[in-house]
Order: sequence, then structure tokens, then C-alpha cells
Amino acid sequence: MANEDKFRDYLKLVTANLRQARRSLREVERRRHEPIAVVGMGCRFPGGVNTPQELWRLLAEGGDAICGFPDDRGWDVDALYDPDPDRMGTSYSRHGGFLRQASEFDAGFFGISPREALAMDPQQRLMLEVAWEALERSGIDPQSLKGSPTGVFAGAYASGYGLKPAEESQEVEGHLLTGMATSVLSGRIAFSLGLVGPTVTVDTACSSALVALHLACQSLRTGECDLALAGGVTVIVTPTMFVEFSRQKGMSVDGRCRSFAAAADGSGWAEGAGLLVVERLSDARRNGHPVLAVVRGSAINQDGASNGLTAPNGPAQQRVIRAALANAQLTTADIDVVEAHGSATTLGDPIEAQALIATYGQDRPEGRPLWLGSVKSNIGHTQAAAGAAGLIKTVLALQNQTMPRTLHAEEPSPHIDWSAGRVRLLQEPVPWAPGERTRRAGVSSFGISGTNAHVILEEPPGPEDFVDEVEADGDGEGGAAEAVEIAPADHQDHAILTPSDRTVWLVAGRSADGLAGQAGRLREFALARPELEPADVAWSLATSRSAFDYRAVVSGTDRTSLVSGLASLATGQSAPGVTSGSLVAGGVGRAVFVFPGQGSQWAGMGRE
Repeated sequence: MANEDKFRDYLKLVTANLRQARRSLREVERRRHEPIAVVGMGCRFPGGVNTPQELWRLLAEGGDAICGFPDDRGWDVDALYDPDPDRMGTSYSRHGGFLRQASEFDAGFFGISPREALAMDPQQRLMLEVAWEALERSGIDPQSLKGSPTGVFAGAYASGYGLKPAEESQEVEGHLLTGMATSVLSGRIAFSLGLVGPTVTVDTACSSALVALHLACQSLRTGECDLALAGGVTVIVTPTMFVEFSRQKGMSVDGRCRSFAAAADGSGWAEGAGLLVVERLSDARRNGHPVLAVVRGSAINQDGASNGLTAPNGPAQQRVIRAALANAQLTTADIDVVEAHGSATTLGDPIEAQALIATYGQDRPEGRPLWLGSVKSNIGHTQAAAGAAGLIKTVLALQNQTMPRTLHAEEPSPHIDWSAGRVRLLQEPVPWAPGERTRRAGVSSFGISGTNAHVILEEPPGPEDFVDEVEADGDGEGGAAEAVEIAPADHQDHAILTPSDRTVWLVAGRSADGLAGQAGRLREFALARPELEPADVAWSLATSRSAFDYRAVVSGTDRTSLVSGLASLATGQSAPGVTSGSLVAGGVGRAVFVFPGQGSQWAGMGRE
């Protein structure tokens, strides 16, 4: 009998351990495939695009952002340009996609001295600005993240900024090392915001931004961080890229990417910056952050020993697509559209299209082709930021329920066998409304280094879908209200809006001018969105904007009185319901309470 009792106890213990092991395995598997929510985005792209909304406007209108060489880079354009592709040291193109005001930066906002700012690569400056804006669009006060396990994954490579003769660099000596180092690009964001999660600068050439997002998703799933910024940046500081690709004869003459088109004649080079704020979907719902889209899966791989170091490899592209689908636990038929790499080279486009036809183009239902497009046709090839541009475009397409058309694709490339599968170019906009099927897209980026990346995005789940997911996983509660998105100002100032019986909108800035400027922008924002309830806007902005030293209170009983108060504040006029002031450190009249004990810490401390 004693042995039977021992045996029974042993069986109970083994059974309990097996159940625990199964639960642990299920949890590991769940975390491995846990959807990652995109909760915010920030960007700078050619064509005067400074916000995701402005990028969508460019895409929806079929805008072409390509222009001539900028005049703020110190390039000798007359000496640089030569239509002969074999002439050494010259470029046969004098067009590209460039950022306006790329050299401008509000150093004081980030506590950086003018001297140090001058030594900083403009890529670092841009990413600081875009990081702040992306977080605010997520409903997160950037200053609230200090000390948090937030990660930064930034795709970038050396721009050549600061490489001047020694006598020309003496003005900024001591800051050039950190100003030029690409590792500092991600580190400076973490330093400025006090983030302590994994911080990495990724360089896989043109696939850098998408690889950065892949690494961010992995880090979130393993618990290394709870929130992450992921994306990429490129600023064309020197004309080296144009000169090098002139010798390769792989560059578009007029700077335009004619992706998958018969007229494709090479890549058109561009610059840009884009960051996405991502976190685990369960956390995003719990925290009340807006879920713009969901990363279902991703994968990266390498061409290996193929037909050339810089040549794309079709089988490798097929493998990375299938790996991303496996990671997302989906099939090729589940994907509606691919935002392609679309380099517009006569070698690269046919190889990429064939890989898509061989994967997504097979075994598709009748009437449901894979749609194919590329944002490069609008803004050019933004290099290390290209993947971020494709991701942001795809998220915007989901939000606006439209697949934008690809420019310059009136005649598809004859070098691609379009009859080999159901793949069609987006020669016109295609409606993409929600329906019975979950809307999903693939985004591709391929680096000249041979590193390939593919990401699967899908529309955010509805409240019912999320409840089902939570119940299946045994996690906590979800379905919190989304924060209202407020377009951020230009780093001189930020709005804070809080609710009261009358509805109170608080405005704050780093300076008096910034306060007035923010009031004007907030007025424009409110007028452009009459559907928003003043109290909802007030609540949302109260929890996501930083409270700076120059502040004003605008109160009113309705939208009209609030907007009128903002107009008065913006123009420096007094008005009922508007109060302003400042809290300047060390200013006259500030009360300080000192508890000195017996008073001997320093001479005269009580009197002072």
C-alpha cells in the first residue's frame, strides 16, 4: 500500500510537471509569434513631406517629388554634371529626391549646444526630431520614457559628413567623433530621451530600415524591451553615390524610379527619414495606444555566393518571402499587395518580379491577383530609409483603404513574364476596404550587401477580434480607447490639452515665440478636424505632450470659443478665457522651500 501511495504521488507530480511544461511551451510559441502593433509613425521625405499625412497626400495625388540638385550642399553642380556616363568624377544625372531644410535643426530643444549641433551628422538631427514626433503621435509623452526599457533600432550608414581638411574642422573639434559615428545615431536618441533598452544602428545598405524593424520585433517578443523605435535615415551629404552609380550605369538619368516599367533606366537617389513606434499588441491595447497596423511576421536572409556581390538573387528573395510567411503563420494567398523594393534597374526589377510571381503569384483565387507597387516611383530610392518609406506607405494605405498607384508604370516591363502568375502592377489606385478577409501586405527591401528583408503587415484587429485573442491567450484585459492623434509642432513647442467643465486646452512651448507658434498650429489643426470632440482632444493631448516652461490656458464652452482663444494667443492679443505665463528656472519670484536642519550645509544658506 505504501508503494502504491508513493507511485500515485509520483504520477501526480509528473502529470503536474507535464502540464506546466505544456503551458510553458505554449507561452514560448505564443511569444514567438505574438503580433507587434505599430502605434506611431514619424517621417521626413522629399516633396516637402514632414508628416505621414503629408506623405499620404503626395501618394493620393500621384505626386512626383523629384527635383534638381539642392543648392545647400556646397556641390559644384556645373563641374559635377556630364551626360557622358564614362567621364570619371562626374554624374550623368542632376536630379533626385531631396529634403527641404535638411540643414535646419532646433538644437536648443534637445539641449544641444550650437557648436555640437554643427558637428552632428544631419542624419542624427533628423532622427532626433522624427523620434520625438513619432512618440507623440503614439499618445506617449517622450519625456515619460526616461529610464524605461525602450529600444532604438535605426538603419543608417556613413554619410561622409564632417570629412573635411583638419584646418576646416577646428571649429567643432571635440564633437566630430560623436557627430560622425553611425553608432551614435541610435545612441543619441536613447541618450536624449533616457531610454535604457537595446540600442543598435543597423547597416545592411538599402535594407537597413526593414532589418531594423525585424530586430525590434524580435527584441519585443523576447522581452528585451517593451517599446521600440525602428526605421532608417539617409541624407545625401556628398555626391559620391551619383558619381559611383554613373560609372555602374545603374542610375536613372532624370532621377525617377520607374519601378517594373518598360521605361525603367535605373535607380533615382533620394534621402529621407522614417521611424515607427512598435510594441506588443497586447501591451498597446492595455496602454490605450492607437493601433495603426500589426506586424504579423518578418524574416531576413542573405544572397550568399550568387551571380555577383551586388546583384540581386531571386532564389534568396523567394526564401525570405516564405520565411516571413512562416513566421506570420500565413500563406501566399493571404496577402493582397506587396510594397516592393522596386529599384527600377533593368537587372533588379525582373529578378524581384519573378520571385514575387513564383511565390505570391501562384495558386491565387480567380479575381484576386497580387497587387504590386513601390513608393520609390513617388519619392525616389531613399536608401537606408527605403524600408521605412514602404512600411509607412503601407500603413497609410490600410488606414485610407486604398492602394495608391505606382507612377511611370503605364507600360509594364517586357523583361518580366507577367503571364506566369497572378501579379498585377498598380497602374491606377485600387480600393482596399475592409471586408470578410483580413487585409494584409508584404513589404520588401534588398540591400546591395546581399541582405534581404520581408515584413508582413495586416490591418489592426477589431475590438471583438482582440477579445477573442486575449481569451485564447489567457492574458489580461484589452480594448482600451485609442488616443486621438495630434499633429506635433516643429520642436519649438508642443500642445497640452486637458479636460475641464469648460474644456481647457493647455499650450506649452520652449519659448514665448514657440508658444505663439504652437497656438497657431493647434488652431489650424482644430479647424481642419471638426469631427473631433474638444474634450476628447484635450484628454488625449494632456497625456501625450510635454509640459514646457512657457504655458497658456485657453478655455471655452465650445469649439468656436476655443479656436478664437487660440487665434488671440497666436497673435499676442489678450482675450477672455486666455491666460499665459512662464516658469523660467532661476527667474525672479520663484518660491523655493529649504529645510536646512541645523543650517550648516553652506554659509548663509537660509538667508539666500
